[in-house]
Amino acid sequence: MTPHMLTRSLDRSATIFLAVVAACGILIPLSNLLLPAGSFLQVPTYLVALWGKYVCYAILALSIDLIWGYCGILSLGHGAFFALGGYAMGMYLMRQIGTRGVYGNPVLPDFMVFLNYSKLPWTWYGFDMFWFAALMVLVVPGLLAFCFGWLAFRSRVTGVYLSIITQAMTYALLLAFFRNDFGFGGNNGLTDFKDILGFNVQAEGTRAALFALSCLALIAGFLICRAIVSSKLGKVLIAVRDAESRTRFLGYRVESYKLFVFTVSACMAGVAGALYVPQVGIINPSEFAPGNSIEAVIWVAVGGRGTLVGAALGAVVVNYAKTFFTSGVLAPYWLFMLGALFILVTLLLPKGIVGTFNAWWDSSKEKRAATMASAAAEDGVAEPKMAE
Repeated sequence: MTPHMLTRSLDRSATIFLAVVAACGILIPLSNLLLPAGSFLQVPTYLVALWGKYVCYAILALSIDLIWGYCGILSLGHGAFFALGGYAMGMYLMRQIGTRGVYGNPVLPDFMVFLNYSKLPWTWYGFDMFWFAALMVLVVPGLLAFCFGWLAFRSRVTGVYLSIITQAMTYALLLAFFRNDFGFGGNNGLTDFKDILGFNVQAEGTRAALFALSCLALIAGFLICRAIVSSKLGKVLIAVRDAESRTRFLGYRVESYKLFVFTVSACMAGVAGALYVPQVGIINPSEFAPGNSIEAVIWVAVGGRGTLVGAALGAVVVNYAKTFFTSGVLAPYWLFMLGALFILVTLLLPKGIVGTFNAWWDSSKEKRAATMASAAAEDGVAEPKMAE
């Protein structure tokens, strides 16, 4: 990925988006750490953690838009990749607790001591090292996506059938991680984290750093997606989305393209989950719930499928609305409101917020250009013709 490719892939909306994310990643932590508490411009620590969660959701939305908006793969199981990345980071954080746990065991997490584990399961080996956990954040979701995609795409499973299979995959993982003997905390999951890289995970400085790192990851993920979709590879992906059979008949190995982008998308979702866990403070099997994956698809639809910027914006807007409406008398009706939002967007804004705005902007530019050309013609001003 060369600097020329990155520069070429950015338009005005992408540049504005990156500038806003970068500004938030710098100004919000500085406001939280440097300004006195109670100041009008000081961002409280709880808001830093809350907005950090929104940024992680935006990365997840980007990963879904990459495969759905540009390749036509509607995955209803991307929450599984998000949760696997979160569990990889959660396992590292659990290994850092050591003797400070309730039972004071230097090796076994508290839930293993409670369940009478005699030794650490082999699946936990290496997670006491950050570099290994960071590697697993990418490898585990990526490997699952590669194996799943290799089987599904070679069998030419597409459309609603693929969506149902991805939903079945995440539901199977949900049931598996609920089991106590699976070695990942069962129903309670992983929590009570203490440190990350030697820093107190509850400290204001650590939370500010995690927020800034999440913004940096969002920028990096956006640049990767833009570089992919604006390259020759991206043109093939769009061709697969619009006419898969024709693309295959032209000689392209459609399965390879879909497998590549699906694996990249899963790795991005894993990174989002890894950044999400230390800011939220818990990871449990409920993250595998199929409803979470469906909700993430709604974020993309609301923001604008196939725009990238819209996917991130939709994740922030919908989750802010969720935070607002689930904290009052409307809390029991949030799911109904979410469904109504999806229906209204589908009927009134089928291109999403950003897609509709882009269409309106392009139309207005064309109208202005036509008006200017008409006015010039009426004034007798025309472009000079070449001499014959």
